[in-house]
Amino acid sequence: MKMKMKNSTKLVAIAIAAVATFFGTNVKAQDSNPWRLGIGLEAGAPTGNMHDYSSFELGGTARLQYGADKGLAWTLTSGYYNMFAKNVDLGNGTTIKGPDIGVVPVKLGIKAYFAPSFYFGAEAGAGFETNSGGSTKLILSPGLGWSNTSWDVGARYENFSGQGNNYGLAGLRIAYGFGL
Repeated sequence: MKMKMKNSTKLVAIAIAAVATFFGTNVKAQDSNPWRLGIGLEAGAPTGNMHDYSSFELGGTARLQYGADKGLAWTLTSGYYNMFAKNVDLGNGTTIKGPDIGVVPVKLGIKAYFAPSFYFGAEAGAGFETNSGGSTKLILSPGLGWSNTSWDVGARYENFSGQGNNYGLAGLRIAYGFGL
């Protein structure tokens, strides 16, 4: 199972790098272009049922953004989250580390600016668990953030629900963005 997850992680990382390279080579020097791409690092603390299994999440995301209006932008976000498993005490003096849980999120969202550089964000989508027998979860995610022409820093809560196992994630994202 670990080999399968490592291959999945590498595949997602390669895909994100390929998209970033493709768009990065086509960067235009126009400020009026409404399209932006941000490549971000994610870190967070699992909540709910997942907190019993993991205490740390780390991942990476790519976010395509379209500025529809001066204070409004549509977003499409995907990437990979890895929730590192805790050590489990088997009760006989032996502890083992369970397998990490991987999730590939695919989310559509909106960013509404309520002050210069400060925004409220909301995303909804699907989270595809990469473990064998993994399921698909509905993701709902409100957040707050700050951005300028190059950087985007945000805090959010993500709720993953479905198949009788619901959990959450309180996370931070820091991203470097550029116009396309």
